[in-house]
Amino acid sequence: MSASDSPEQAPPRPPGRPRLGPMARREARLAAAMLAPTFLIVLAIVLIPLLANFWISFKPVSLADLRPPIPVVSERLRGDADVPGAELLIQYRLRNSSQDKEIRNVVLVDELTPGLTLQSADERCAFDGPRVRCDLGTFAAGHREEVELTVIGDEAFATAGVSPRDSQPLMTGDADNILTSWEFSFENFARIFQSRDFWTVVWVTIAYTVFGTLGAIVLGLFAAQLLNTSFRGRAILRGLFLFPYVAPVIAVAFTWVVLLDPFSGTLNAILKHMNVVDEGINFFGQRAVELNLFGLTVDFPLALATVIAFEAWRYFPLSLLFILARMQSIPADLYEAAGVDGATPFQAFRHVALPQLFAILSTLFLLRFIWTFNKFDDIFLLTGGAAGTRTLTVDVYEQGFALGNLGAGAAVAVVIFLFLLVFALSYFRFVHREEG
Repeated sequence: MSASDSPEQAPPRPPGRPRLGPMARREARLAAAMLAPTFLIVLAIVLIPLLANFWISFKPVSLADLRPPIPVVSERLRGDADVPGAELLIQYRLRNSSQDKEIRNVVLVDELTPGLTLQSADERCAFDGPRVRCDLGTFAAGHREEVELTVIGDEAFATAGVSPRDSQPLMTGDADNILTSWEFSFENFARIFQSRDFWTVVWVTIAYTVFGTLGAIVLGLFAAQLLNTSFRGRAILRGLFLFPYVAPVIAVAFTWVVLLDPFSGTLNAILKHMNVVDEGINFFGQRAVELNLFGLTVDFPLALATVIAFEAWRYFPLSLLFILARMQSIPADLYEAAGVDGATPFQAFRHVALPQLFAILSTLFLLRFIWTFNKFDDIFLLTGGAAGTRTLTVDVYEQGFALGNLGAGAAVAVVIFLFLLVFALSYFRFVHREEG
């Protein structure tokens, strides 16, 4: 038999993941079906607020726009209601609740109290028994008017003393809601990008995030190196090191404010007693101080440096836990080999410990950078964003709630999201690849 007559053979499968059998495929589909509800719920929890924030950022919406315009009515009765057969006047005072948006297809519906007989009414009103319906058309922005009905009350009505307001009138109408409309604008982004203060806030945020993150990691690294050796009282010291992280933020922030108070703070009292300063230093309220360095006068951002120090102090225990756990898993043989080669403790730390810690340090930097960039409560409790410590998260609060400009606040939040997205993608593109 020639080679051409031999049956055709299938080409060999390339190496890789083995092909699943029928049973394995059914189990995979069943697992996917069971996990799908949880996955969809988590996806909705994450995506719905994010999409809503993007939606609002493209709309010049304020707190006043959260409630759409509505027609408002107040009813009153004029005349001698306690006199049988007396002519009475029912007045409906109508107005548009908005000063800049119209309301279309406005309708007033009410029901006359038993014992009242209609005499005359507005031409726009129709009656079906005691039921009154008035089609009032369109109310312009800030529109006000009155609709009047003339009625006569019988003896039963006069005796009972029933008010027509016992039947509350109902007003309906159609109005555009800026939150649900399909009109979008770049006004919010143009406003924040054209603001000089915004770019100052961006640089303050970057400085606060970078130095706060690095400070927390460096302090955690030193603390982990200290606790990596056995000595009496190490467990107690480890618990004390965790205090800044586990204590309530309101408690530790208040403590720092009291300790650094320019008039009665402990630190300022010590500095005065040592004749270091003549008067108290306002650590949280002074934007900058002049320092003479090598003959050059520079403005040192005092308040910003203080909140960065607080950030590093409060969150270094988290770095300590991660780094110490990784340090204790490094084989002792590596240190012994370095000692045999004549390495000093610093050289052993640099050439043995640091390469083993690179993965955990890079992960810590990613997490701490994102968390610090989004940090709001620390700065808000310490300075309220004053004295050059206003970050983007504080700006979101100021725009959205203090000023009532929800659109601008949402736009700043979108900027935060995009900045962190670019940072995370860059991290996984370069740092994570080098780690691998």
